[in-house]
Amino acid sequence: MSKALIDTFAKKLIAWHGVSGRSGLPWQNNRDPYAVWVSEIMLQQTPVQRVLPVYTEWMKRWPTPARLAKATPAEVITSWGRLGYPRRALRLHECAKVITNELGGVIPSTEAELRKLPGIGEYTAAAMVAFAFEGSSLVLDINIRRLFSRLYKGEESPTAAPTKAERIEYAEYVPKKNAHLWAAATMELGALVCTAQKPLCGRCPVADHCAWRSLDYPASTRVKRTQTWHGTDRQCRGTIVQALRDNSTLNKKQIHLLWDVPSQVEKALLTLLDDGLIEERRKNTFSLPR
Repeated sequence: MSKALIDTFAKKLIAWHGVSGRSGLPWQNNRDPYAVWVSEIMLQQTPVQRVLPVYTEWMKRWPTPARLAKATPAEVITSWGRLGYPRRALRLHECAKVITNELGGVIPSTEAELRKLPGIGEYTAAAMVAFAFEGSSLVLDINIRRLFSRLYKGEESPTAAPTKAERIEYAEYVPKKNAHLWAAATMELGALVCTAQKPLCGRCPVADHCAWRSLDYPASTRVKRTQTWHGTDRQCRGTIVQALRDNSTLNKKQIHLLWDVPSQVEKALLTLLDDGLIEERRKNTFSLPR
């Protein structure tokens, strides 16, 4: 793709975002790297409306890494509420302690240095560089990857995980100017317009250039994964963690009353212990970690 077309796409996307993108979210236009980091971790696989109240209360309670570092694991797991994947809360807590105790409270500004920290992977590091430091980084969440797959490749959906070749190709599309605005715009366009089901192509600012549209929307041949919840090990784990948020301790007999499948309870207890999300206070009595 020519530089001129890359610049044209960037201008159209940024202009669209300024008019049609969401506004008023507390992490938008916030260049505090801590605030960006917390929001990015919470928003992973979690809808914005579920994140909003938890994020707001979290930032009131722990507005800096130093304040978060002083919290107990039980406090951060409890404050995480029902966002799901509570290991994210522990990683935030662990990382805050490293930033406070080893880095003097200063969050690094490069992807390479950020990725050395616990719980910060490729996507989160790129997002922090773009949104907190206005750097030129390639931010690839599922919404952006779906947008690029359709726009540039003519394919309905991307592969399960980004490939090295995909990253190299898409890195060429990052504009030299206003890369952070472009990243926000591509993310919003994928989330609001170029959706997985029933995309709103009539509202897309680059629809005329879309390869998928020009091919008359061929259906993907990839097997789509569907996430289930009811009756799963994840639901069993979540039920146990929530019960321990509501009660300081529970014994194994009480925990078994929470779930109908004894083998799932035993498996959940073992994995929760391994993940550091609960601890055994005394034999067969459990609590959130202290």
